[in-house]
Amino acid sequence: MRNVISIRVQNVPGVLSHVAGLLAARGYNVDSLTVGATEDPTISRMTIVLDVAKDMADQVCSQLQKLVTVVETKNLSYVPRVERELALICVATPKGTRSEVVELTNIFRAGIVDVGIDSVMIEISGSGDKLDAFIKALRPYRILSMTRSGCIASERPQDPAVEVEDKK
Repeated sequence: MRNVISIRVQNVPGVLSHVAGLLAARGYNVDSLTVGATEDPTISRMTIVLDVAKDMADQVCSQLQKLVTVVETKNLSYVPRVERELALICVATPKGTRSEVVELTNIFRAGIVDVGIDSVMIEISGSGDKLDAFIKALRPYRILSMTRSGCIASERPQDPAVEVEDKK
């Protein structure tokens, strides 16, 4: 089962190495791992996606919590959350296909961020399923290169009075 684990860590050198080492030593295969700054410059957030059973994911959380540089761990798989990924995709656009690729980009609410003579660079963000569908739709046009960020996730606020429509 896919588990999304959020870890708040001290923003110091070596933290990523410690976390990755713990996961590797226990034989866990990481599907996705992203790290970035938070609102506090002394804290970073890691989002790790593991394909393991819930009890194993909970065990990973408790093992990670024992690391000195780990401030907090949480398995977000069982709470309301928002997940996003980002991709940059370079697509071949030989004569006569550019307008089709642009139309497809607009349908998926993506954006063209760079244009070459025979290619375009597209930026898209959204759920993993949305990115997968977009990539599948682009395959006939020949993808020249692609980079995906991996999952970032955050627990939804507890205030049910405010609901924002997800436009992506």
